[in-house]
Amino acid sequence: MQATVVVVAAVGDVIAEGGVIAVVESMKMEHAIRSEVSGTVASVAVVVGEAVREGSILAEVRIGEVAKELADDRRPTTSPRLEELRSRAALLRDEARPEAVAKRHALGLRTARENLDDLLDADSYVEYGRFAYAAQSTRRPVAELIAKTPADGLVSGIGTVDGLAVAALSYDATVLAGTQGQRNHHKKDRLFDLVARQRLPLVFFTEGGGGRPGDTDAPVVTGLNTTAFAAFAKLSGRVPTIGIAAGRCFAGNAALLGCCDIAIGVTGASIGMGGPAMIEGGGLGTVRADEVGPLSVHVAAGSIDLVADSEAHAVELTKQLLGYAGRRSVHGSASPVVDLETVLPSDRRRAYDVAEVLEALFDHGSVLEIRAGFGRAMVTAFARLEGRPVAVLANNPLHNAGAIDADAADKAAHFLQLAESWGLPIVSLVDTPGFMVGPEAETTGLVRHVSRMFVASAALTVPFVALITRRGYGLGAQAMCGGSFVEPLLTVAWPQAELGGMGLEGAVRLGFRAELEAIADEAQRAEAFDHMVAAAYEHGRSLNVAAHLELDDVIDPVDTRKVLGQTIDRAMLNYERPTHTRFVDPF
Repeated sequence: MQATVVVVAAVGDVIAEGGVIAVVESMKMEHAIRSEVSGTVASVAVVVGEAVREGSILAEVRIGEVAKELADDRRPTTSPRLEELRSRAALLRDEARPEAVAKRHALGLRTARENLDDLLDADSYVEYGRFAYAAQSTRRPVAELIAKTPADGLVSGIGTVDGLAVAALSYDATVLAGTQGQRNHHKKDRLFDLVARQRLPLVFFTEGGGGRPGDTDAPVVTGLNTTAFAAFAKLSGRVPTIGIAAGRCFAGNAALLGCCDIAIGVTGASIGMGGPAMIEGGGLGTVRADEVGPLSVHVAAGSIDLVADSEAHAVELTKQLLGYAGRRSVHGSASPVVDLETVLPSDRRRAYDVAEVLEALFDHGSVLEIRAGFGRAMVTAFARLEGRPVAVLANNPLHNAGAIDADAADKAAHFLQLAESWGLPIVSLVDTPGFMVGPEAETTGLVRHVSRMFVASAALTVPFVALITRRGYGLGAQAMCGGSFVEPLLTVAWPQAELGGMGLEGAVRLGFRAELEAIADEAQRAEAFDHMVAAAYEHGRSLNVAAHLELDDVIDPVDTRKVLGQTIDRAMLNYERPTHTRFVDPF
């Protein structure tokens, strides 16, 4: 190389083999020139500052025995900067802030790092932006900020959960109440970009108080040009996202939770688009934090999908959800313990709990219902069918006889979008008299809400199979089958199923009104009505419907798992998940 001499030995210096004779600088980088022998410097051919070229003689060494250690720069050393790195890294650990951790534990809650340690496989987490601190150096000493605002209140990175690569972020409620600072917004932007590029599932612990007005290191007037919210929302439909809220989750933190595919609330949480200070500042009165948005409100409103007893339970649920989202089959799954042949009541008019049907049809212990407290005429759940992960839609006869009202339709439409986004095959279990009707139902905007099921179904690319278990009437039954009985890859029924364009009693009253009114005797009219209804049931029973090819098949209940499973398996062989689906409607 061409270089400039920076250091050179003097005549008479004793040099050990490998010792430094000279140091030269080239392109701002210094290079040590070492002796290949031991001996004494006999002559020096250059001076400091002299330019040298390849082949230049720097010095001559007279060979001799030298009992001297190698030059100091060859010995392993710990640099001051490495020591600084290690001391800064130590400040990030929970042990560095025992008082803050003790306060957290006193609330019955865990720290951000404790939650992530529980979620992620051991030693799998690569953290991003860990040395950030709050942008408040014009107000507070940097040393204090480093010690008291580690990671700027947001732990973010990428690891694995049961071997599945996952991005995981957690606001740190022990740092400025888990608020959103200038730097942790930038950290989110970086992670969200990586998530989109690698198509990683994302888990977000969102507890915190929203925007942070105290950051002063950058000129900010409104902060409304922050990009994190748009960047996170763009992940919808591209990757599975799961949010977990414990403690207080307000304002911007709550907005991020609301963007998630699945929102888990931990018992005791309060969630709202503004905390007590914002509420009081808006002239809306004084409230306590736990009064803003308790979980009971959100469960009834449908804004929380799952309730966890604790943060540890929330992590368990998250791992289960990631198992479905990863579309990994589980070998050796336990078979159901209930006989499908006897799961329905013998009386066709008797209501039953559809959860018992789900437990009988899907692998034992695999059913995870979401939004259970909302739209109760509809059940939406994840499950496994002989190890395969599936999304399940089912009518619930215990609520309005399974009639689909506005809330149930919203719940179903959202779930269909979610299944499409996660690439999960859909199993629809149909037992409905149709859409809810009547003046009261129409006040809910029913027409628009129920139509969401048709629109959501029309966009599906995932395999879809439908089973009419007992009743399949009218538009509601069509909506449960993707808009038509020919839309699913397979539409089958159990032998006790009955089908029709509307409820059969109602159809007889409407269709044969003139004939019935012509019968003067009330007893004879009732007898004629019963006869017509019996004929209608005979006409609408599943075997007769299948004979007219309006069903693909009628199957023995004991064969259901095999028939549905084989159909899904064949369909999934050729299924290619779209690179980007339409966003998942948060509600």
